[in-house]
Amino acid sequence: MTLAEFLAWDAGDPSGAPCQLIDGEAMAPATETHAALQAEIGRRIANHLIDKGGKCRLLSQPGIVPRIRADRNFRIPDLGVTCAPPADGLMVPDPVLLIEILSPRIESQTRANIWAYTTIPSVREILAVHSTRIEAELLRRGADGNWPEEPLIVKAAEPLALDSIGFSTPLVALYRTTALAL
Repeated sequence: MTLAEFLAWDAGDPSGAPCQLIDGEAMAPATETHAALQAEIGRRIANHLIDKGGKCRLLSQPGIVPRIRADRNFRIPDLGVTCAPPADGLMVPDPVLLIEILSPRIESQTRANIWAYTTIPSVREILAVHSTRIEAELLRRGADGNWPEEPLIVKAAEPLALDSIGFSTPLVALYRTTALAL
């Protein structure tokens, strides 16, 4: 289906779970660990942005349209930060940070999203947080505008620094409300 058809489409899902449009096909949602990670990461980043002040804000499941094949893609990362003024549309303008949680069931789709996010000029960092182990992958756009060939791997007690928003925390802190922290 096209982006216009997708935006007008009613999935008929009473749960209200969000769907994405990936290369013309609608895709569905995830697990408790995924949800716990999304909530904890969101809370910590939102609190950081409030404490820092300024115009940047965190959004849960923001609608993102990549630059490539924009007429056939509407992606929904788990979290996103934009510093653009609030708008009343379905698509978030100028995201600077996008965060995905990697769940085994949908990992290939999530990795396809990550690739698509690199086509958005405003995106400075992309964080992929694993849901089966305490580990994250961070892609950071270089000063020359290019992306690294490989992500920075961050493990358990190592600090996770998100330069795009001036945020830092031990990675393990993000897993506080998951079974992985036990």
